[in-house]
Amino acid sequence: MLNLTKRTAQDLAQHLQHRLAVAGMATVAPRIGDTKVEMAPLEKGHYINYQRIEDNLAIVRKRLNRPLTLSEKVLYGHLDDPVNEELIRGKSYIKLRPDRVACQDATAQMAILQFMSAGMPTTAVPTTVHCDHLIEAQIGGKKDLNRAIDINKEVYDFLATATAKYGIGFWKPGSGIIHQIILENYAFPGGLMIGTDSHTPNAGGLGMIACGVGGADAVDVMANLPWELKCPKVIGVNLTGTIGGWTTPKDVILKVAGILTVKGGTGAIVEYTGPGVKSLSCTGMATICNMGAEIGATTSLFPFNNRMEDYLKATKRAEIAQYAKTFQHNLKADEGADYDQMIEINLSELEPHINGPFTPDLATPISKFAQAVKDNDWPDELKVSLIGSCTNSSYEDMSRSASIARQASEHGLQVKSKFTITPGSEQVRATIDRDGQIEAFENVGGLVLANACGPCIGQWDRRDVKKGEKNSIITSYNRNFTGRNDANPATHAFVASPDIVTAMAFAGSLSFNPLTDSIKGSDGKPFKFDDPTGKELPPKGFDPGQDTFQAPPEDRSSVKVIVNPTSDRLQLLKPFQPWDGKDPKDLPVLIKVLGKCTTDHISAGGPWLKYRGHLQNISQNCLIGAINIANKEANKIQNQLTGAWGGVPQVAAEYREKGIKWVVIGDSNYGEGSSREHAALEPRFLGGLAIITRSFARIHETNLKKQGMLALTFVDPADYDKVQPDDKLDIQGLQTFAPGKNLTLVAKHKDGSKTEIELAHSFNEGQIEWFKAGSALNLMAAKAKGNAN
Repeated sequence: MLNLTKRTAQDLAQHLQHRLAVAGMATVAPRIGDTKVEMAPLEKGHYINYQRIEDNLAIVRKRLNRPLTLSEKVLYGHLDDPVNEELIRGKSYIKLRPDRVACQDATAQMAILQFMSAGMPTTAVPTTVHCDHLIEAQIGGKKDLNRAIDINKEVYDFLATATAKYGIGFWKPGSGIIHQIILENYAFPGGLMIGTDSHTPNAGGLGMIACGVGGADAVDVMANLPWELKCPKVIGVNLTGTIGGWTTPKDVILKVAGILTVKGGTGAIVEYTGPGVKSLSCTGMATICNMGAEIGATTSLFPFNNRMEDYLKATKRAEIAQYAKTFQHNLKADEGADYDQMIEINLSELEPHINGPFTPDLATPISKFAQAVKDNDWPDELKVSLIGSCTNSSYEDMSRSASIARQASEHGLQVKSKFTITPGSEQVRATIDRDGQIEAFENVGGLVLANACGPCIGQWDRRDVKKGEKNSIITSYNRNFTGRNDANPATHAFVASPDIVTAMAFAGSLSFNPLTDSIKGSDGKPFKFDDPTGKELPPKGFDPGQDTFQAPPEDRSSVKVIVNPTSDRLQLLKPFQPWDGKDPKDLPVLIKVLGKCTTDHISAGGPWLKYRGHLQNISQNCLIGAINIANKEANKIQNQLTGAWGGVPQVAAEYREKGIKWVVIGDSNYGEGSSREHAALEPRFLGGLAIITRSFARIHETNLKKQGMLALTFVDPADYDKVQPDDKLDIQGLQTFAPGKNLTLVAKHKDGSKTEIELAHSFNEGQIEWFKAGSALNLMAAKAKGNAN
């Protein structure tokens, strides 16, 4: 294998680029890097680095000697070492250099606390923090926002001062949802970004590879370390036909979710191609990429086109649009590129879909939905209809929904269900206020919420039903796990386009199909909704609204980061203990989880979000939503030392105080959902050593490794059934822990018998060092001090 210096690699890249140009495989001359274009108008001195992509790809093309997919071009264009990195899709690990990092306020707290431990004066790449997760929907936009600013003052003060201290852009409460702010200001074609939120892929609507990660991954990049990712497979979705009528981009991803399921995209990038792409708006493409998180995809991506160009120009980034046009040969897949799987969707034949309840991949065409409601005994009465969220809150979404509201208003109708509207950003809110869409919603009884995540993430003070009361809601959100929106496990949450959600609000019934059914106006006469209409971009341009951005000061030396030592919201971190060098024995099973276990089950959101900066306090929600196979109950497990029954966090802490490490046994796709690293930090803090499952969701598996925990899987998934909740477990083979080398689990049963079970893992050499050091952060700190072994 070659081992070249970066200088030599650059020389080789230029030589290969010349050879490729001679062969007719490269067309850019002079060098693309001779043009300097800033990545974002709000950040001076940080430039789009298309030259790095060009140079890297010259090397990669020579090595692979085959056509490349778009995602390969963007990913491999950001390789830290294009000469020596092994590039085997689905197998090798690659190290990448992202262009930027983004954090939402709930996850930013822990990420910044970890970054502070690294001892660096500023972040190595442009980074932003967005205040969107801590605002609870209660009575309406301004009042809810003011209440949140008051309640969360110490967290906002910490974030405002920490971002100022470390050179990070800060978007204040009320600015909007992170993913919409990114799309409006920071995303650009061919870029690579990581964000501490699972719906970061939203930026794929502008041709950017954007991946959700845990805070520890973000800290690595902020500290000038490369980001490590398992080289993803590539799933192609070929779109033909033209979208129109009641069918929207949301229906594309609802359909794909039904095909691939919640784990079908794991370890893969979903890349959209084909002539149908041109009928989608830029924000529509973002919607599709956003909800790609629900199929487990690493990210989703569209090729650069004129709809992206229009959006960039509308958001005052015409220079970026022009630069991308000159680089367009690398912003689309090569002809003949090979995909690991190909899905075909004809947009002209696609009908609106409704997905749910309780999982985002249970997809039903609207023509069959009324019968499904009846067959499954889902509550037909629709209690609440909710539009907006990071998935569907663009100007186009709001325009189309407003057109439906105006039709209803013309017939004298008010909504029958409660109806809420969440603008995705202050810019969208101000623009739809100016252009009359908000008035249209309020005229029919709609309630406009704050520019924040709100009910989509469980920040909803819902009072119209009692907890445990069976009911139905429908949203234009992306995720609908049990209790996700309102903490009520009996709520049947369905996901659809904003158009369908808005129309159903007037019928108050899940059985209503606006494509075929009539509804009675106030005069008693039936009428049928016309197809929704709306503008892709505002004809008068965007109104930026209130300025909510805080740029870091030029002189940061006097900035003091505010952390109250007596706070119950914020807590400075202490390092985890390193591995003791021994194979562990007699580990109790803390809980054997039955069925689906998302990050919501492991670390609940809603009211717990306020403790995201305080590890000790947030750990009191660890696994309280997981179902114990021993009694089919949540948050009730048996302490194997005392025989007493208690809550999961309490029993875990009792083991920890006695110096006893423990294990969780999980089912398939364990840890799907959010990118929240608290779902890994909490079990680590409470003394856990290993999580052993049939399979993991990508982000959660990485988060566990980062925190020094063993993420292990049964070689034979059926062996899940061989481990009993009251077993004592030995894990053999850690003293010779190595990539590709399986471990052995010895399950010692109550009757004295034993079962040996083979365990697999995906640790590479660097990740094994994380485990030995106690966490990735421990290893980083040790290396920074020159004490690494």
